Amino acid sequence: MSIVRKCDLLGVPRSSFYHRCKRKAGAEDELLMQAIDRIYTEKPTYGSRRMVDELGKLGYAVGRDRVRGLMRCMGIEPIYPKPRLSVPGKGHKIYPYLLRNMEIERSNHVWCTDITYIPLGSGHVYLTVVMDWSSRYVISWRLSNSMGEAFCVECLQEALSREDRPEIFNTDQGSQYTGKAFTGVLKRHKIRISMDGRGRALDNVMVERFWRTIKYDDIYIRGYETMGELRRGIAAFIEKYNGRKHQTLKMSPEKKYRSGLEQNEAA
Repeated sequence: MSIVRKCDLLGVPRSSFYHRCKRKAGAEDELLMQAIDRIYTEKPTYGSRRMVDELGKLGYAVGRDRVRGLMRCMGIEPIYPKPRLSVPGKGHKIYPYLLRNMEIERSNHVWCTDITYIPLGSGHVYLTVVMDWSSRYVISWRLSNSMGEAFCVECLQEALSREDRPEIFNTDQGSQYTGKAFTGVLKRHKIRISMDGRGRALDNVMVERFWRTIKYDDIYIRGYETMGELRRGIAAFIEKYNGRKHQTLKMSPEKKYRSGLEQNEAA
């Protein structure tokens, strides 16, 4: 008997059934999510329909519902304009996007953050960073095995403990950033809050570019198996990333950031 029929007979909503039966992703799902992550990193405009087509080319015979569910688990969605904004969590406030047509050319003018899926052995974890927009300098980062707000708040607090506060902090509209724990820290430090439009990842383009860099230059190549290996690998990569010459900046992100601070003081 199908799940639909069972739920009908028992008078149980299917959403409740799936919620109670939710389990940790199996080995096959993890392989699928790793494949989805590679496709999405390369083509972030792909939704579940086109993702199914791409997975089929790789030999995965999967349905759209399954792919859609895995994409939700990974916290990703295709980039495209949507007709309306989704309803935020209860008590969560959505702030306007402040960066449109703004020239961001100095350090600590704007910081930004985001979360991304990271494959790890037979499972996965999540990575978040806080970055200075103008210099692309990664100020702090954190790993977590869940997408809760705690590790995002810790990453923000570490960044503020290491550097002077920015004027504006930009995030997406994820519940990790709209909750009082995260926005409360920003308000206490008198930092203006900016949030991307729903489904517009390019509003936070600097972090999106960094995700592509770290995944193709390190994560996919190394294939980390343990959290310890991953933590050491990311630490080494970010140190190298901050210190190496950036093609656009013509200098390293850290040097650009420090130079910007000196210019701010002189002004």
